[in-house]
Amino acid sequence: MHDIAAIRRDRDAWVAALARRPAYAETAPALADDILARDKELRDLVTRLQTAQARRNEASKLIGQAKAKLALKQRRGSATEEDEAQAAALMAEVAGLKDEIQQGEHRERELQEALRETLAGIDNLPAPDVPDGGSEDDNAEVKDRAFGYAPNMQSPREHYELGEQLGMMDFERAAKVSGSRFVYLTSGLARLERAIANFMLDLHTNEFGYTEFQPPILARDPAFFGTTQLPKFEYDQFWAISGELLEGDPSALADRIHESRYGLIPTAEVTLTNYVREEILDEEKLPYRFTAYTPCFRAEAGAAGNDTRGMIRMHQFSKVELVSVTAPEKSEEEHERMTDCAQAVLKRLNLHHRVMTLCAGDMGFAAKKTYDIEVWLPGQGRFREISSCSNCGEFQARRMNARYRPKGEKGTRFVHTLNGSGLAVGRTLIAIMENYQNPDGSIAGPDALLPYMAGLKKIEKQ
Repeated sequence: MHDIAAIRRDRDAWVAALARRPAYAETAPALADDILARDKELRDLVTRLQTAQARRNEASKLIGQAKAKLALKQRRGSATEEDEAQAAALMAEVAGLKDEIQQGEHRERELQEALRETLAGIDNLPAPDVPDGGSEDDNAEVKDRAFGYAPNMQSPREHYELGEQLGMMDFERAAKVSGSRFVYLTSGLARLERAIANFMLDLHTNEFGYTEFQPPILARDPAFFGTTQLPKFEYDQFWAISGELLEGDPSALADRIHESRYGLIPTAEVTLTNYVREEILDEEKLPYRFTAYTPCFRAEAGAAGNDTRGMIRMHQFSKVELVSVTAPEKSEEEHERMTDCAQAVLKRLNLHHRVMTLCAGDMGFAAKKTYDIEVWLPGQGRFREISSCSNCGEFQARRMNARYRPKGEKGTRFVHTLNGSGLAVGRTLIAIMENYQNPDGSIAGPDALLPYMAGLKKIEKQ
């Protein structure tokens, strides 16, 4: 959520920053002017309402005085029509002010909601050091973060070829049960996926100081709004409703569902970040570092024709999520640290990868800066994203009203939130399968996972 005060304070700077996102390159000036015009209308209205309320209070007191004066004169027999008219005029003024204030307060709520809706639908401003550009072609590699080398293989196979040949990856049966973009993993591959998740959690909790959570995987609309899936990405989510909502008047079904639905989380970012919503945190306890292994659900699974085979883009997948909540001056340092933690997983697994700084046009809606970690997939012969680590600044915190109280200060400030994959478990499985494949189709596997594999050193067809 954008700070309206920041737009008022320096409209041109806000426009220049927003225009770095290509989608706003032409519209940013008009958007800022529209926001400021509505903000001025709202503030002028509030001023008029305050003036009207003050006059109403004053007139109400004068009514009492006028009525008392009229009653006294009536007892003395000296009351005049002018005295009665004065009291009646004051009562009519108060009645008119009451109507004016009620109408004004209704208009105030309309303006506030419209302004809030507009601000909530605008992407976060890119950090100054984010490269310009409009697509992934403009992303910049962070040279000193690259790790390893692509393995030398003759005719490497893609993960789905290996999985189906092993008899442990079944898309056809999953389609019968759930539709496309679902999969059954069995035997050695199912164990390998579990081993990967346990390895990641142990690494992040034991060595990097993250607190492990087992969070809800269903959340209400306010939580999705807080982490910016709503309102812009409503149709990218899966929504769940209880059967009782289907009862009653069919014409009111949509309203009942919208008021009572749950969303299946697209990532544990939703429920982990919202853990601090509507709270005032103690600065001395920051940063908070959370991690969780959860299933994730996305109705949007990539463009038609993209990655239609295999596990790259699924409606259901699993992920180990990393979330940090920090003081503002610490968020950039925390972003580097989080990326290091995600990279450490790949380094321990000895998987060739690189880190890219996303350009302004390729970043997600809530991010002010994002690092993508891309792992090498021999079967595809290219790098593929396996983690995105994003610093959202105070953008999400404003939507969640998550604050902290700086030491020695009476007031509060918004925290900064960060999130990243540490890592996407399914894509890590893919990377291991393709990088550790043998010519006979068996999968060897990294030494780091052996303690989690119950003595299984190689996955081969049974």
